[in-house]
Amino acid sequence: MIIKTRGIIFRTVKYSETSIIADIYTEAKGLRAYIVSGVRTQKAKVSAGLMQVMSLVEIVAYEKEGQSMHRIKEIKAAHVYSSLPFEVLKSSVGIFMAEVARRTIRESEENQELFAFLFDIFQELDATKANFANFHLAFLLELSAHLGFQPHEETYTEGSVFDLREGIFSTNTIGHAHFINENLSKILKNLLQTGWHRSHEVKITREERRQLLTDLLNFYRLHLDNFPEINSLKILQEIF
Repeated sequence: MIIKTRGIIFRTVKYSETSIIADIYTEAKGLRAYIVSGVRTQKAKVSAGLMQVMSLVEIVAYEKEGQSMHRIKEIKAAHVYSSLPFEVLKSSVGIFMAEVARRTIRESEENQELFAFLFDIFQELDATKANFANFHLAFLLELSAHLGFQPHEETYTEGSVFDLREGIFSTNTIGHAHFINENLSKILKNLLQTGWHRSHEVKITREERRQLLTDLLNFYRLHLDNFPEINSLKILQEIF
């Protein structure tokens, strides 16, 4: 069977002397591994730039049920970035987002809402002229909603803290160490209210941002089995 679908490139690795394997999150089939032949040759029909992490593509691919790896017949850009691959700060945020998505999305099945969110948010990061220092935090919060364990904003009251295990804000004494302090909990509530489109409106210091990022990744570890260390985290923390 041949399918045509949009996709987001999460990762590429070398495969043989001239080919690569690309992990692509597709609109039609969810997460897929594809062999792209001949891309590592001087006369390659597919440019190396197109196969970079975060690239938004349209593919025509051969699909065979029961196989873990498929082969791409045609690939082209679905959207051409104007700044994301070329600005170090933006690129670091985007690579972090792509790695988190790859580590958390495991379904090889269609999920239109999740795909639309990811496809849109990479375009938004590319296009934004606003301060994007909080963008990755807002991304983690929105992605958690699509994964089914988002913080319950409606439970917030003044002076409460966020319980990472339960996913709620509470004014009661937390009987374990997995919670966010009162100050960062209020910032978390503000980020939930503004969403990723307006995350730049939330005032956060560098140290608050660093700690909240650590807390949110712990939130992921508490709710997702085998959530690994994020390799791009150190670079992101150094930048922000």
